[in-house]
Amino acid sequence: MNTDQMLRMSFGRQALIATVLALIWAVGATATFADDTVVDTCSVGVDCEDDDLGLSLEEIELHPSPAVQQIYADDSILFDRRYRRVTAATQFFDAPNGSPTDALDSGFNFVTLTNEEGGWARTSNGKWLPGDTLSTEVATSRFAGVRLTGDTLPYPVAWLLVHVRPSITPGGPDNSDVPVLLRYTTVYLYNSVRVDDWVWYQIGYQQWVKQTQVAVIKPIERPVDVDTERWVSVDLYEQVLIAYEQDTPVFATLVSSGMSEWPTNEGLFHVYVRYPRTIMAGAYGQPDFYYLQEVPWTMYFDDDIALHGAYWHDGFGYRRSHGCVNLSITDAKLLYDWSSTEFDYSVPEDVGPAVYVYSSGIYR
Repeated sequence: MNTDQMLRMSFGRQALIATVLALIWAVGATATFADDTVVDTCSVGVDCEDDDLGLSLEEIELHPSPAVQQIYADDSILFDRRYRRVTAATQFFDAPNGSPTDALDSGFNFVTLTNEEGGWARTSNGKWLPGDTLSTEVATSRFAGVRLTGDTLPYPVAWLLVHVRPSITPGGPDNSDVPVLLRYTTVYLYNSVRVDDWVWYQIGYQQWVKQTQVAVIKPIERPVDVDTERWVSVDLYEQVLIAYEQDTPVFATLVSSGMSEWPTNEGLFHVYVRYPRTIMAGAYGQPDFYYLQEVPWTMYFDDDIALHGAYWHDGFGYRRSHGCVNLSITDAKLLYDWSSTEFDYSVPEDVGPAVYVYSSGIYR
């Protein structure tokens, strides 16, 4: 099964959790939570059309959109390199029409180009590939996360994971009379209702979406063993990373962690080495072989598992990696710069920020 097939399967990610979390973030204060309960339960065709299940238009108009600060894509780092996928097994050469130096097996292979000449392409390792083995230019994701300003948030915040026309009632069909809401849109979750086996969230007046269509920002209390001022949590269930300063969440974004064959380990770790750009390769001689040049803003925290930017996909919010935690390039650079104060290069044993990986729910 290839990566794209696995991604399509992952779009069926489903949740057991049936919660609405009241997020109260005050400046300098720890996020606090409401009881983990679903407000209502209904059955399709019986009582899901009850107007009392959702907030009124007047209530929603008091807080029409999430009070978070959107980060915008940084074009200076999105387009400073030319990325290509290698589409077939090939060899590197020392010059155009020169001598072969290294074989490159077929796999999930991407390179960055520094020069093109006569049907040949020079890559960042200084070697050349035949141009007919390369794809057209790879379009990097323009997704970026949000800053959490410390202001009080009256409702939980989430990203839409798919383009969707919200349903008028929980469990109902898409409403074809309303505009499509785009993937990566941030929304408030005003209310929640369990319909049979699924939780539905109210994201507007008479606008409901299924739990599989959103990824929720869920700040957590600082684990007792976290020993750095700046640290991050990675929620494998929601596919959401949150950055904290002491007890205060300051930034959140979508990630892509390891697929079931190569899961990202849960636990408490520390960044132990980092690189602005690095080659990643693995699974030599295996069907899942990969070779990735110039992986950006990489921070290793669990052996060969890292937080890093991914220029080769736009599937954030779904599991699709070989174990690492993928971020958009904009988010990876932001996190790389933000966490730099946790390193003391004069102390050989010093470690970087703590990375707490956990799951707030169970996939099914």
